[in-house]
Amino acid sequence: MARAKEEASGPSARLSDGTLARIVPSAFGGGWELDVDGTPQSHVDLDDPTHLHFEYVARMAAVIDRLRMPGQPLTALHLGAGALTVPRYVETTRPGSRQQVVELEPALWDLVRENLPLPRGASIRMRIGDAREVLRRLPAGLVGAADLVVSDVYSGAQTPAHLTTVEFFTEAVRFLAPDGVLLVNVADGAGLAFARRQVATVRAVLEHVIVLAEVQTLKGRRFGNLVIAASRAALPTEWLPRIMAAGPHPAKVAEGREVDDFARGARVATDVDATPSPKPSASVFDR
Repeated sequence: MARAKEEASGPSARLSDGTLARIVPSAFGGGWELDVDGTPQSHVDLDDPTHLHFEYVARMAAVIDRLRMPGQPLTALHLGAGALTVPRYVETTRPGSRQQVVELEPALWDLVRENLPLPRGASIRMRIGDAREVLRRLPAGLVGAADLVVSDVYSGAQTPAHLTTVEFFTEAVRFLAPDGVLLVNVADGAGLAFARRQVATVRAVLEHVIVLAEVQTLKGRRFGNLVIAASRAALPTEWLPRIMAAGPHPAKVAEGREVDDFARGARVATDVDATPSPKPSASVFDR
């Protein structure tokens, strides 16, 4: 059985901003969690990478499962590493996929690599640096070639402002294939002002957008994660019932007029006026 290596107090690393990253046993269904400054960032089950504990990750996986033919390898670009839950899922369900992962913190990557090893033989390349800076240095051959681009970048419990803007998404979607899909993890609370701006911002770059979330989160009644899925090409309508059925439940997929209404009146975020995602209260992570 695969196991993370343990130290007396658990493996940990001090990050560049002074916060502490730790790998701890998960209290829910086995596996391991990456915790940064008290915020659960990733869940990994080394024995079964298709076991996805966090709801928003399961919603991302439901979209990924619809890309290309089942089991067909993908080309993927992941902005934000965490414990590489999504790259592990892609490798397991789409063997032979080519994946690039961008992570700001070398200490975090070292911690994960040493204690939560990647599947042997996986074609997953790690690049260290700020996501926007690394985008400018990626191989030219990757431009227009990615079936999947995932933006899931957090510093502690917040997405940095410069990774929420129309300029950032314009850079990121250069790497999408004509029918490739961008997935964005957005965390927000009551009123969803930040999430509405993010949807408006992504729609300024990609025409076709759907939003996936837990029902009460999408209504702005509780803090939670919303997943934006967007593409230059129309997202097939037959995806929607399958995504809904995949859960987690209660699930909601907003499309068409619902997305129009959701983003109505929200300003596109730019490098001049963007803000970080809202910081959740400590009680959100109470167990």
